[in-house]
Amino acid sequence: MAAIQYKYVNLSHGKTRYIDAGSGEPVILIHGFPFQRSADDWLPNVEALSAKFHVLAPDCMGWAPSDFLDQEYSFAYLTDFVREFQDAMGLHSSHIVGASMGGWIAGILSYESPERVDKVIQTGHNGIGARPNAGMMNWKPPSDDDIKVWLHEVGAGADVDLEGLVAERIQTAHQPGRVEAFAKLARHMGDGVTRTRYDMLRRMPQVKAPTLYVWGRTDASFPASEQAVTLTPDARLTVLECGHDVAILKPGEFNQAAVAFLSE
Repeated sequence: MAAIQYKYVNLSHGKTRYIDAGSGEPVILIHGFPFQRSADDWLPNVEALSAKFHVLAPDCMGWAPSDFLDQEYSFAYLTDFVREFQDAMGLHSSHIVGASMGGWIAGILSYESPERVDKVIQTGHNGIGARPNAGMMNWKPPSDDDIKVWLHEVGAGADVDLEGLVAERIQTAHQPGRVEAFAKLARHMGDGVTRTRYDMLRRMPQVKAPTLYVWGRTDASFPASEQAVTLTPDARLTVLECGHDVAILKPGEFNQAAVAFLSE
């Protein structure tokens, strides 16, 4: 079993924490939106993926405990953040796996920088026929208990210092200016103009990377799955019997599908 290591790298916006595990072809994992999310979302998946690949899972720019950027931004900045992280890791290209918001970012990266993406896996995709997101535009910070409960959910069974992770996350969540900065990010990402601008519908036909869509059958976005597979030239679909967070809700099935696809 590959050991899970937490490391830090300095990028243009500041310090970024990331999970590093395994060896082999590099796979970058991109997590989803809510404030309590982070690289730790991938703890149910790192062990299985790192048995065959070099897994790198960063906290996205703006998410604790990594440094934040006090500016209005969303998809463009976060997509470039992945490229900058690749550069910092010495990677010309890598496999990309994204969940929810991370899946949307993975899709944009595949469209904008095909030479940087080997294969891509996208889950819980909301970037198809995108509409304004009122929850983002009216975002409210979670409680400390929300953060703790979430980390215990994704970290259960992982070989990590879970209480240490919880303490670090709660401490950094209260850094001066962090909540205000995240609210700017949330408003920008939820805005209808922004989301329409970065809709994947016109981009999908130009994506060159082999793509695996993994959808939960009860995910609200599941009706878009057939359209996504049809529009993306080299794509396939795996459907799991769950909701939005497939990599967390069905980690065994997700891991099996991901490893098989990336190993082909």
